[in-house]
Amino acid sequence: MIETLMPQQYITDDLDILFNVLPPDIVDAVRAANQNENLLEIVLDLGRKPEARYIHRELTLSDREVTQADLDLVVGRIGEFDADNRAGMERTLHRISCIRNRRGHIVGLTCRVGRAVYGTIDIIEDIVASGKSILMLGRPGVGKTTMLREVARILADGSAPDRPRRRVVIVDTSNEIGGDGDIPHPAVGRARRMQVRQPNLQHEVMIEAVENHNPEVIVIDEIGRELEAEAARTIAERGVQLIGTAHGNTLDNLLLNPTLSDLVGGIESVTLSDEEARRRGTQKTVLERRAPPTFDVLVEIQDRQRLIVHHDVATSVDNLLRGRAVETELRYRDEEGRIQRVVQLPPLPMGRGRRGRDREAPADRRPTEGAPVVESDEAEVSELAMIPPDTPRASLKPVRAFAYGLGRNKLEEAAQRLRVPLTVVADLDEADIVVTVKNYYRKRPKMIGDAERNGTTVHVLRASTAMQIDKFLSDLFGLSSEDADPYSTAMRDVQAAIQRLSSGARSVDLDPQPPHIRRMQHELIREAQLISHSYGREPYRRVRIYRE
Repeated sequence: MIETLMPQQYITDDLDILFNVLPPDIVDAVRAANQNENLLEIVLDLGRKPEARYIHRELTLSDREVTQADLDLVVGRIGEFDADNRAGMERTLHRISCIRNRRGHIVGLTCRVGRAVYGTIDIIEDIVASGKSILMLGRPGVGKTTMLREVARILADGSAPDRPRRRVVIVDTSNEIGGDGDIPHPAVGRARRMQVRQPNLQHEVMIEAVENHNPEVIVIDEIGRELEAEAARTIAERGVQLIGTAHGNTLDNLLLNPTLSDLVGGIESVTLSDEEARRRGTQKTVLERRAPPTFDVLVEIQDRQRLIVHHDVATSVDNLLRGRAVETELRYRDEEGRIQRVVQLPPLPMGRGRRGRDREAPADRRPTEGAPVVESDEAEVSELAMIPPDTPRASLKPVRAFAYGLGRNKLEEAAQRLRVPLTVVADLDEADIVVTVKNYYRKRPKMIGDAERNGTTVHVLRASTAMQIDKFLSDLFGLSSEDADPYSTAMRDVQAAIQRLSSGARSVDLDPQPPHIRRMQHELIREAQLISHSYGREPYRRVRIYRE
C-alpha cells in the first residue's frame, strides 16, 4: 500500500502481509474501521477482547475473547521469536512481540505496524548531510526509527549530485530498521545491514561494523545500555559519523540518566575554590561536563512534524549545568507543509533545581511589573523537578537580587515555589538588594562593602537553608502566613521524623507529597545527615528516612 502523506512524502506499510497472519474476523473488523492510515498496533491477549490501537484512540475489534487457538494461529504463521521476544515478517517492517507466562508459554501478542515514510527528514536534511554525529531523542512511537531509516537511505543513495553516496552500515538489533529476514527492506536503500544475535551484544556488533566493514556512517537504533554508550564514543573517536536514537524527551532528561549521560559528555561533581564559588554565586560543589560529547547535534522529537535542535551539544550541556540560557532551534511544518525555523531562548533562570529548563533571559526579556512569568515546557516531572506553580502574584513589585555566598539556585527555586517576582541577577550593579548569609557578612568582603556604600540594601540570613530563604522572601514581599507556608506541615513532619530516628526508630515514612515538596524534604533530611529515598507511584509517592 502506497499513500501520499503531504507534499514530497509518502508511506508504504504492506498491511495486507500483516493481515494475512491474523485471525480472519479480527482482520474484517480492522478493515471495517477504515482507519488503516492511523493504525499503530493490534493487541491480542489471552482471555481478553482484541484491540486495535490508533494514533488518537483504541477500538475493541470483537466481543469474543482471544483464545489460545488465535495466538497459536498467528505464531504458526510468523515463526520463532528471538531472545528479545520479537518476531518479524520477511521483507516487511512489521514487528510482533509476545508476552509469556512463567512457564514460557505465549499468552499475549502485540502486532506493531511498520511503515516506511519517505521524505520525513527534509526537515533536518542539512544537518544529516553536514557529516556531524546526530542523536535523536523522543518518546516511544514518536517516529524516531522511521526517521532513522530514512536517514540511512538518503545517505546511502545520495540525495543530490552535490551529496554523493556514503558507505552506511545499520546495526539492526531488533530488525526494526531494515525489516525481518536476510534481505533488508527497500526503505533503507543501498545501506548495508548487520543483525544482532542477542540484544545484549549490540555494542560488540557496533565495534565489529567499524573494524570490519569500513563505514563512513553507522546507524544505530535505541542506545540504552552503558556498553552501547561506550561503543558509540569509540566509533565517534574513530572519525565515523554516528546517527542514533535514544528514549527521552529532552537533553535535560538525558543528562539525568546515569547510563546515557556519557553520550553528551557526562557530568561530574567539581569542588570550586571559595573565590570561584563567590564569583559564580554558587555553592562550592557544582556539576561540570566530564568529556566532549559523543554526538555533535541533538534533536528532540516532540512529534512527527515538530522538533527542537541543539546545534552544539557541548555548549548546550555547559549552559544547562551553569544555569545559563540555552539557545535552540524549533523546526516544524506549517499547515501548508512548509518547513519553518525559529531560534528560541527560554525566558527564566531556574538553574539545576529545575533541571536547567528555565534559564536567565536577556535583560530586555525579563518580566516587568505585573507580567506573568513564562513557565518551562518540560514534559516530565522527575523526582527532583519542580511542579510549575501558578503565575506570580501580579500585585507584587518585582525585585532583582544579587546572591553572595548563597546558591542562586536556592533563591530562584524559593521564588518560583512562593510565586513571587524575584529575579536573581549576575551583576551587582543591576541588583535592587543583596542577599548573603551571616558567615560571609561577618568577613566584610569588599563586594558587600561596595553595595552598602552605594545604598543597596543587604539582607543577611542566619543560614542558607530552604526554611530561612522562604522566611526571608515571605517578609520581603509581605506574604501572609497562608500564602507563604504551603508546605509547612510537610516540613514539620520531617522534623518530627528526625526526632523519632534520634529516639531509636530505624526508619520513618512520611505522608505522600508532590515532587517539589519531596525535594524540600530530602534537602532538610540531608542537612540532618540522614538518608532518604522516595517510594511508590504518584500521587502516593512518599519519602522514607533512615539512619546511616
